[in-house]
Amino acid sequence: MPKPGKTGGHALLALLLSTSSFACTALPGPHPLPESTVWLGPAPRTENGRFVNPVGELLGGGNRVRIPFLWGRIKTTLRPRPGAPGTTDSATSYFRRSLQDVATQGVYSQGAPTVTWIGHATLLVEMDGVRFLTDPIWSKRASPLSWLGPARRVEPGISFDDLPQIDFVLISHNHFDHLDLPTLERIAERNPKATFYVPLGNAELLFERGITRVVELDWTQQATVQGVEIHCLPAQHWSKRGLTDTYATLWSSWAVIGKDRRFFFAGDTGYFAGFKEIGDALGPFDLAAVPIGAYEPTAMMHLSHMNPEEAVMAAVDVGARTAVAVHFGTFDLADEPLDEPPARFIEAATGSGSTPLEAWVLSIGEIRPF
Repeated sequence: MPKPGKTGGHALLALLLSTSSFACTALPGPHPLPESTVWLGPAPRTENGRFVNPVGELLGGGNRVRIPFLWGRIKTTLRPRPGAPGTTDSATSYFRRSLQDVATQGVYSQGAPTVTWIGHATLLVEMDGVRFLTDPIWSKRASPLSWLGPARRVEPGISFDDLPQIDFVLISHNHFDHLDLPTLERIAERNPKATFYVPLGNAELLFERGITRVVELDWTQQATVQGVEIHCLPAQHWSKRGLTDTYATLWSSWAVIGKDRRFFFAGDTGYFAGFKEIGDALGPFDLAAVPIGAYEPTAMMHLSHMNPEEAVMAAVDVGARTAVAVHFGTFDLADEPLDEPPARFIEAATGSGSTPLEAWVLSIGEIRPF
């Protein structure tokens, strides 16, 4: 239990930090949109060393927008809203059988490439002989405190004890719903050979928790694991984990490219021209994971989060054959109804024009080959 006398201050700070992670900081001045912006290259920085998007600072609305938003998050913490995603245990059954094979035969035989939605932006992907997680969070809250902040509305799609061996982890940025240190510690302890790939500036957080197999990459840098290429790529977002570290660490999307499959993880991002650059350079992709939630209020969210229609556009831009929806429903992070994003996503994909796109909305805990 928190100590008397400190509860109020710690609670307010935790709530501010956890909710501020979902909307970019309001900064003065215009939002520049140069026509010749190039995204594929090293991430730009300001004179004081902070990272910045190629289009400039992202504006997130004034207090008229932010204060009602904060109040809404307080209300949903006290009284959860309906509409959380459905669940299934198909992945649990699949991986339990696999673990039994390891116990009895001493070998894990990976079959067809698969993707499993654990919840939020966490996917478990198997392809080309490797197994990896994106932005893993098994914690009950997306918050610096275990007892306050946005609560998980649906349990993880696979219990942590049922996870198979993990080869590597991809982290998109440092917001609490994407870089969950308690989960990363558990993964590192259970998988001592797993490597954690993070954008520039984020390794120190993991080092402080005793996680040593960490690789930092800048946009367009790459690494290779067991013959599979890992590409750190641009995203239009921002970073903040404390009161004074806004833009101090980089944010990114990721591509994993093997001989048989190509996978794109958009991370957390607004819609931006860089998706087309990524598609031209590394596409097409067999599967793209795109965030479809946390887009309301628009004045606060539209530059750093995509709505479902923009998520479809992003998937088309990168040349995805199939798009799987993430970043909705697991935590109540924004003003739109929890069950609105998936319905809009499917509708938008159905009318996506001349470019065919298969759109997947998985149940939490569902595994599907791709």
